[in-house]
Amino acid sequence: MRFTVPENELRFRAGPASGPGGQHVNRSSTRIEVRWDISSSPSISDSQRELLLRKLAARIDSSGVLRVTAEDQRSQLRNREAAIGRLNDLVIEALDEPPPRKKTRPPAAATEKRLAEKRRRSELKRERRFRDMND
Repeated sequence: MRFTVPENELRFRAGPASGPGGQHVNRSSTRIEVRWDISSSPSISDSQRELLLRKLAARIDSSGVLRVTAEDQRSQLRNREAAIGRLNDLVIEALDEPPPRKKTRPPAAATEKRLAEKRRRSELKRERRFRDMND
């Protein structure tokens, strides 16, 4: 399923990035935080909203807002694009439901092999038991 969050529903906030970078990192706000309010988004259905809130619960705050940050690049624009990409990837992965599992049975040969091994181990252990020498 291909889904992209409409950009008009996203809110952006810039701040200083952490890590090395010298004077540049101290003077520019290149870290980008993208916020998407899942709980009031009109672009997803109620079932999709429920699924997202359940699967992304660890990443969503108490008001239903999903936050994603990017600070890898020195450019605010590239970090913005990276954050939007990460957010879309998260949403796509959460909305993707795996196909239902098909129940299968082990082959008869595998069952027979397992039971034969159990019989062999049982016999081996029975032979190790203490026997009365007077018999």
